[in-house]
Amino acid sequence: KPPGSARVFSGIQPTGVPHLGNYLGALENWVALQNQYPSVLYSIVDLHSITWPQDPDQLRNNILDMAASLLACGIDPQKVILFQQSQVPEHAELCWILGCLTSMPRLRHLPQWKMKTKLKNEGSVGLYTYPVLQAADILLYKSTHVPVGEDQVQHLELAQDLARIFNNSYGELFPEPRALLSSTRKVKSLRNPSAKMSKSDPQTVATITMTDSPDDIALKIRRAVTDFTSEVTFDPETRPGVSNLVMIHAAMAKISVEEALLQARGMDTGAYKGLVTEAVIQRLTPIREEIQRLRTDRVHLEGLLAQGKHRARELAAPVLAEARHRVGFC
Repeated sequence: KPPGSARVFSGIQPTGVPHLGNYLGALENWVALQNQYPSVLYSIVDLHSITWPQDPDQLRNNILDMAASLLACGIDPQKVILFQQSQVPEHAELCWILGCLTSMPRLRHLPQWKMKTKLKNEGSVGLYTYPVLQAADILLYKSTHVPVGEDQVQHLELAQDLARIFNNSYGELFPEPRALLSSTRKVKSLRNPSAKMSKSDPQTVATITMTDSPDDIALKIRRAVTDFTSEVTFDPETRPGVSNLVMIHAAMAKISVEEALLQARGMDTGAYKGLVTEAVIQRLTPIREEIQRLRTDRVHLEGLLAQGKHRARELAAPVLAEARHRVGFC
């Protein structure tokens, strides 16, 4: 049982409506955490999103689409503080303070910079320093726990390091946040099971989004890459495509992998895809319908984010004021 002073923080970029990998890898866990911890903040991190060029109108729509999606997935604004990062200016100011405590070699070796700059052989200053902004997001609320995937652990370690560096330099202020690792496996691309499911995948049938129709879902799963063995087994190393379907089935039906394999006994992979399709459609249909309903009420979504902004700033402002005082600004 978490202590009464425990606080969870996490953020998600406003890339529009989430896909199945976002749901199983993060959002399902977010919904569970809001019932387990006394203080929870979830942020739509739009400052992070502009490390790559964005169309302003599309970004505005994406922010509201993400808010609608989070609510439809079960995030309860009565239990959590749900807010838009850029509406809380304390994030950016604490980022500057922490950036002045961060060395360039420390950032150069983080995986996100190495991975993204390989694509274009260049990157913005924002992309280079955005792990510092991630650290500021977390420390600004004196967060004690952060749900992360394995690929984000090194970024959380930077936040832990910066908490220690600040505390050693200016006196104890920030707790060192701990990782809450998700137990869900990464959802793989339906067309290339060696890669993660991604909204940027050029093959549209590779990714299931939360607003896909039942027909879209059925088509995408039917065209999912498997292999030449008809039996359904779970072996991610040698049979990644079939194993990805088993993992999706188990997660969406809320059963174990072993139970999913029992249900698949006697089926070939073609017939099993029908079982997976049924589980996905059953789980996503109420979420899709709620997203569509919420999308029609922009005023309601904007009002919820405005309320979240005020609640977030009530927590952030005194922490930033103390940090400013410690470094000598006031």
